[in-house]
Amino acid sequence: MLQTQDLKVALDAEFGLVKAIDGLTLAIQRGETFALVGESGCGKSMTALALMRLLPENGRITSGDIRLDRDDLLALPEAGMRSVRGGRIGMIFQEPSTSLNPVMKIGAQLVEAIEAHTSLRGAPARQKAIDWLRRVGIPEPERRIDDYPFRMSGGQKQRVMIAMTLATEPDFLIADEPTTALDVTIQAQVLDLLKQLQQEQGLGLLLITHDLAVVKGMAQRVALMYAGQIIEVARADEFFANPKHPYARALLRALPDARRRGQPLQAIPGTVPVLTQSFAGCRFAPRCDRVMAHCASVVPELTGLHGREQAGDLHAVRCLLFVPGAASAPPTGAAPRVEAVRPPAAAAAAASVPLLEVRNLQVRFPIRTGLLQRGKRFFNAVDDVSFTVGDRETLALVGESGCGKTTTGKAVVQLLRGIATFEGQALLRGRNLFELSGQALIQARRDIQIIFQDPFASLNPRMRVAEILDEGMISLQPEVDAGARRRRIEGLVDQVGLRRDALDRYPHEFSGGQRQRIAIARALAVQPKLIVCDEPTSALDVSVQAQILNLLHDLQQELGVSYLFITHNIGVVEYIADRVAVMRAGRIVEQGDSASVLERPSQDYTRALIDAVPRLDLPV
Repeated sequence: MLQTQDLKVALDAEFGLVKAIDGLTLAIQRGETFALVGESGCGKSMTALALMRLLPENGRITSGDIRLDRDDLLALPEAGMRSVRGGRIGMIFQEPSTSLNPVMKIGAQLVEAIEAHTSLRGAPARQKAIDWLRRVGIPEPERRIDDYPFRMSGGQKQRVMIAMTLATEPDFLIADEPTTALDVTIQAQVLDLLKQLQQEQGLGLLLITHDLAVVKGMAQRVALMYAGQIIEVARADEFFANPKHPYARALLRALPDARRRGQPLQAIPGTVPVLTQSFAGCRFAPRCDRVMAHCASVVPELTGLHGREQAGDLHAVRCLLFVPGAASAPPTGAAPRVEAVRPPAAAAAAASVPLLEVRNLQVRFPIRTGLLQRGKRFFNAVDDVSFTVGDRETLALVGESGCGKTTTGKAVVQLLRGIATFEGQALLRGRNLFELSGQALIQARRDIQIIFQDPFASLNPRMRVAEILDEGMISLQPEVDAGARRRRIEGLVDQVGLRRDALDRYPHEFSGGQRQRIAIARALAVQPKLIVCDEPTSALDVSVQAQILNLLHDLQQELGVSYLFITHNIGVVEYIADRVAVMRAGRIVEQGDSASVLERPSQDYTRALIDAVPRLDLPV
């Protein structure tokens, strides 16, 4: 058993002491999958880092217990913890780009972990690394084992991280968003692999994720976190069939899918509260649609329901609605109600000249070969791709990781000049982007922006958020004065669901989902006509995802902006996309309007993608 008792974690920050985890108690049995869900900034990832004793320098455990079987992990010296990490508890981190060493081949990194925690050395360790790369779905593992991380897509790097963690065969696994960067087919393979390992090795799994469909298919128990505390814990089947806490109900209503395309989603207003304050009442009260007068002055405790005492069968809720006698007062109506995300409108009638027209695009990367790297051959990443994006239209580009989706988007935004060779055309309002230079290219960059897949790698760690958002406007819109820029920046952070104090902080001070919101705000800052969205909601929990879909829809209606939406989240595609193009191995194999492609696919590959999507099947 891996367990914590009344765990508290504090972080020293410029603006005060952040109580990131406040009284966390949980227990994970061998062979069990325990899911930890909740919004970004609620303390999920901090819980994982605390269990591994990998807190940042400004963080410390102020009280509580962490035990692995009967061993007190807080009492172990650092040398003792090094044998626990990787050997007994493995961890898959949220951002593979920052977890892999960029100057080491992936094979060297896998072999290093295997040799540190098993008895294998040399060739047997390398062969085990190849076997694990194959098991997690890396194609040609015998060749790819000698690649550097930068040669892999985001999803492939995540698979490498999973292979590195599982190759040491730990007793417990902490998986922090393990399938965030994976397409649905590889996600299904990885989840099946985790299930198989649990059966073979009795592996205990702490699954931290915002994908509730994955939770329903994987977990035996679920704990919902909010503002550093667990506010509901239950068996997975009971949690999804009958959630109790108003926050849990709101999360499930915020999920997008085809059935909700013509109906509003419901986004939760506001943000997670600042954790430097002392709370006199319920932490969720300012955002709750069932708030009562005494919610502001009475601190709710985690209350067990049904009189159950067994730990594995307990359904408990931290809400005054379930405290006898405390819920007699009627709702005050003072708190803001959940906001409705307006459904996406049909695409406007196509203009005579499309906003973006890609014709027979080919993108080839040079590969040096030979002992002295003097030989040269080419890899065709994108091969004869054609599509259009009209005004106020959303085209979703879907497919497996490594199929060329991101390369297509970067080629359109002109981020591969000098790196790759191009054939074909990418016409923005009739202007071929591949032929532009100088002032004409600067103007084009005002009209087309990109939201990158990995927000941490794309944000300058030495710049504050205000400077990051200001930078693009200074470069591309010099006619806008400083006061107008500041007002626009403040409006942007409000739109993407961040507090104003975020402007004076650095990227490393935010969670993965919060960093993604900063990246979205940066793309919106110069008011582009077309945004290439490369997995824009992959790092977001469902409530913030609903806010972002709301924002993207509103911008489309107000500003006429169009989207090339690169994603593996079929639920988001079903909800937001007007048309869909399916890519495989650098080619588009099927495209058409959203309903026909997703409901009546003509290609076996498209059917396989759709069949691999985990479903919640909740009432609309």
